[in-house]
Amino acid sequence: MRDADRALTKQAASRTPPALARTLSAVEEAAQGTKLWCGTGAAMAWLGGWRGRRAAAAGLTALAVAQLVAGGVCKQLANRPRPPKEWIPHDEVEDRPASSSFPSGHTAAAVAFTAAVAPTWPLAGALCAVPATAVAFERVQSGAHYPSDVTAGAVIGLAAAWLTRRVPRLLLRHWP
Repeated sequence: MRDADRALTKQAASRTPPALARTLSAVEEAAQGTKLWCGTGAAMAWLGGWRGRRAAAAGLTALAVAQLVAGGVCKQLANRPRPPKEWIPHDEVEDRPASSSFPSGHTAAAVAFTAAVAPTWPLAGALCAVPATAVAFERVQSGAHYPSDVTAGAVIGLAAAWLTRRVPRLLLRHWP
């Protein structure tokens, strides 16, 4: 796995066309601090009627759970160093966090929001999948994460979305 992480990180960093890299950076910047997902949730709630409000609530709840698990628990336990700067042939590597590389919190948040929105509003979920995928790829391309960090973030995001949708039903079913 270490060899695959190394090879894929180097390829993503060196073979991404500059125009695509700039676009990915812009999407990642919009997603920084969950701005993109919170803004999308607000727009969905405002413009989407009951379905938009329900999808936004699920997405933002799942995002919060994913952020808590990825940043509040996993990053504190893993303390994995980021990919070495020598592997990344562009200056984006200078603009990365000092926190643990594992897991990708950006990816966890993006996947959690998207996966929680999709069951209620499939079209919105499909549209959210585009920037979510871009964020995940950008995290490797920029040298901020290894592919396994992004994969772990996606798994956390999927689990957070699943929990967000299932826990309320379980609680109501077992409520006295």
